[in-house]
Amino acid sequence: MTRRADRGWRLAAAATAGISLALFLGGALAALLATPGVRLDPAGVLADPYLRSVVLFTLEQASLSTLLSVAGALPLALALHRTRFAGRGLLLRLFLLPQALPVLVGALAIIAVWGRNGIMSNGLASLGLPRLDVYGLPGILIAHVFFNLPLATRLMVAALDAVPAESWRLAGQLAFPPATTFRVIEWPAIRRALPGAASLVFMLCATSFTLVLTLGGGPAATTLEVAIYQALRYDFDPGRAVVLALVQVVLTGLVLALLLRLNTAPANGFSLGRRPVRHDGPSLPVRTAAIVILSLGGGFVLSPFAAVVARGLAADLPRLLGEAAVQDAALTSLLVATAAATLALALSTALLLAVYAPRATAGSATAHSRARLLDHAGGLVLVVPPVVIGAGWFLALRQVADVFAAAPVVVVAINAVMAMPFVLRILGPALASSAARHDRLAESLGLYGLARLRHVEWPAVRGPLGLAFAFALALSLGDLGAAALFGSENFTTLPLLLLNRMGSYRTADAAGLALILGVACLALMLCAERAFAPREDVA
Repeated sequence: MTRRADRGWRLAAAATAGISLALFLGGALAALLATPGVRLDPAGVLADPYLRSVVLFTLEQASLSTLLSVAGALPLALALHRTRFAGRGLLLRLFLLPQALPVLVGALAIIAVWGRNGIMSNGLASLGLPRLDVYGLPGILIAHVFFNLPLATRLMVAALDAVPAESWRLAGQLAFPPATTFRVIEWPAIRRALPGAASLVFMLCATSFTLVLTLGGGPAATTLEVAIYQALRYDFDPGRAVVLALVQVVLTGLVLALLLRLNTAPANGFSLGRRPVRHDGPSLPVRTAAIVILSLGGGFVLSPFAAVVARGLAADLPRLLGEAAVQDAALTSLLVATAAATLALALSTALLLAVYAPRATAGSATAHSRARLLDHAGGLVLVVPPVVIGAGWFLALRQVADVFAAAPVVVVAINAVMAMPFVLRILGPALASSAARHDRLAESLGLYGLARLRHVEWPAVRGPLGLAFAFALALSLGDLGAAALFGSENFTTLPLLLLNRMGSYRTADAAGLALILGVACLALMLCAERAFAPREDVA
């Protein structure tokens, strides 16, 4: 195969993926705009006090969640990178757990630790202090920080890992004190990663659905996503749902455009514990501070997992596992998650292979601009969140077919699209590094087509591909937004069944289902990572 033919099929695959993505997202928006009886009245929208309060709360909780997550991630990332200890890689892998944990299970875990009858409240009550109220803004902030602080930490650690070894060697030779090392080396690296990390966390919090639905605590703590869901499923007011959805798209688009203007470089990938090459030995005060920070951060992240396990084991697990409803929901979740993860990998890989096609090396201006465009495209997917996409296709399909009969296909597609930003962020840096190191050699050897894929791209992405597939699998397995909108008696996933048990006050069953769902997500993530791991890592 020639270079031109190689680039041709890559660009064709990317065009197919891009057009499919645009049609799916654009179709949802077109359906919203074409809904009969919907009259767009910007002045009336702005004058609606309820809508103003929902928009303001959406921005408030997302801004505060981002600030707390990024501010907490900075000392954690520095402590992880500065301190040499045997469990650094394990701790970084444990920081993957919140992303593997279904959001609804995470919400129950937050309630178990921080709720009125939780561990922290019981401790405060024993000291004669008032119990905590986790519902409303405080609970939403705690839950968002629990999920996003480890994410921001890993992105910052990845930025520090990308610092050239010569910089650390020079800092060690000149005996830089910690303050100078931070000012000259650490802060410039972290500063480049901050806009990307903050924009990702903000968009995840602004489009949060399950956490707000579970911990919102009433109309005073409602976001646009929850309001859209309520307008469709409870009030069945398509006109109001369309207006709310369009406001959501415009709002998130404006915020994302502002954040992307601050981002001057493509985001780093996730670090999984590569040994740092620093040559500056931390002093006793620095080591002590790092131990304290890591203990507090690790305790905050890991304590909800312990609560889920403890409460789940107290439930009647054999009875739950034997229920036909649980087995059917588990099978449905597994099939939907596998299909969504596969689709997300296919679409993302098609886009990435075009970005890093032959002669578009990572060091060239063309490749750099393409990488930035792809990084922005991953963020643009978040502009149209799952509930908005679901609302659009819900309104479109009810005009021509049975909405609930098409539920599996729509839910798979929505989950795949929502996983793409994470897949792109994981696979992109691996392909960029491979192109920078091997592109010239591959071209000199005439490696194109399947030969190039086998000898250049596949070895570079095999490990990250497993992580990306595991992430997409876990995100889809724990999804509630699309499943809640399209769910029915004939289409029930484990998260939806868990929500139903919570709504009927069967708390013991809910705790058992939370443990089953959490263990299933972690087990599938580990299996997916191991299946794609290089042979030398498996042995």
